Amino acid sequence: MSEGAGTIPAWATWAEPHELGPYTVGIEEEVMLLDEVSWALAHRIDSVLPRLLGHDGSFTAETHGSALEIQTGVHPTIGDSIEELGALRRELAETLQPLSMRAASAGTHPFAVWQEIVVSAGERYQFVYGSMRELARREPTFGLHVHVAVPDAEDAVRVANRLRTHIPLLLALSVNSPFWQGRDTGLASARTPLFQAFPRVGIPRDFQDYADYVESVDVLIRSGAVPEPTFLWWDVRPQPRFGTIEVRIMDAQTKLAETAAIAALVQCIVRAEVEEAAHLERWMPQEVLSENRFLAARDGMDAELIEPELERRVPARELLADLVAVCRPHAQDLGCEAELERVPELGARTGAQRQIDLARSLESLPRLVGMLASDFLARG
Repeated sequence: MSEGAGTIPAWATWAEPHELGPYTVGIEEEVMLLDEVSWALAHRIDSVLPRLLGHDGSFTAETHGSALEIQTGVHPTIGDSIEELGALRRELAETLQPLSMRAASAGTHPFAVWQEIVVSAGERYQFVYGSMRELARREPTFGLHVHVAVPDAEDAVRVANRLRTHIPLLLALSVNSPFWQGRDTGLASARTPLFQAFPRVGIPRDFQDYADYVESVDVLIRSGAVPEPTFLWWDVRPQPRFGTIEVRIMDAQTKLAETAAIAALVQCIVRAEVEEAAHLERWMPQEVLSENRFLAARDGMDAELIEPELERRVPARELLADLVAVCRPHAQDLGCEAELERVPELGARTGAQRQIDLARSLESLPRLVGMLASDFLARG
């Protein structure tokens, strides 16, 4: 590296292990702000954020003026994380009420169009607009990001490498964005190809070690292409500042119980990959990973994903059952057995399928958005 042998740039210094121990969890979810009459996106983040002061980063703006990110603190269990997330959702809902606004969570807003989109005024988001130009004004997408603490940087890179093979299945489980610009896209996650329009997204390459990862990112920073490492929006990435692996591929989930199930699965996978690496390790060509990611975005849990060693495609639900079985002992140690046991239920009927069924019965996309808003505080 340019800083000299044996040194790394300041941004790459791996955070000290958390006092709560390894595998702690933090959850970030991007939610949509809505007009409660029309159910259209409400581009009013500048009116909302000042009313949410005093939370030390629990609520932050996003690129689009109709989106807001909710961030939990660090917790030892999924249950604790979801308890805080539920409290933050309730506070947001109460804050929006006198503004004649509501919040909802899904991968896309079903009938928003790009001509109505407003980019947030913050310096970061104006940089995004200056860099991406009109790409930044495409319809907003809403993701779920799960952080799991890994104390050692080298372990973190090894786990991130192996998580790449799990990315398509995590996407298939989380699909929750079948509608775009007022129509059924035929995709279970329209959010995935929409977000793919940005650079520095998708499944990253395999890194040899932490030094390889750091140099690959730092050359972009040194050259001025990006100001700092969070402008690499990969599906999975090490987060040195927090000492975590961040999994970012998932669509935002409508209900808290769905978020809890997915977060539990991610936490268990990370622990399993650290503790049982030799048992779980699988290598897949980048071409297979990319194709599986597309199949997952298109078909959700109805997808059949490529298994190179078998030289055939395997139903996603079969792969999910095998993965949950591997994760159960880890869930016992992590205290998230109940949340993990919700994973097969979500796999049987994803958020995308529920949206499609509701849209058919309601015969109205605005009414569908209203139902998404009604579920924002639902526990089950």
